[in-house]
Amino acid sequence: MAAPAATQSALQKFINSPAGPKTIHFWAPAMKWALVIAGVGDLQRPAEVLSASQNASLAATGLIWTRYAMVITPKNWTLCTVNVFVAATGLTQLARIYKYRQTDEYKQKVAEGKA
Repeated sequence: MAAPAATQSALQKFINSPAGPKTIHFWAPAMKWALVIAGVGDLQRPAEVLSASQNASLAATGLIWTRYAMVITPKNWTLCTVNVFVAATGLTQLARIYKYRQTDEYKQKVAEGKA
């Protein structure tokens, strides 16, 4: 049985909290950071090889789950934070794709039927 909250250390309070490491509320967001790492890694890839639909899905997922993290009980700040970053990486990639598709290089490939 957990000790009363007044006698617990900060670490014990974290471990025994409703969104602590004993729950899925902690581990799901922790694993979701892999999506953020992959998105940051994709910043090195040329925009012509990025998928607009995949990045739109990441951005939408990030935005939806950010909102959800704030309406559930307990409020899950780790889920909110990771999803802000998922949305940001998706939106950044979409901006890169958009900028690439506005270039003459892309328009020439489309005209030649190569894109």
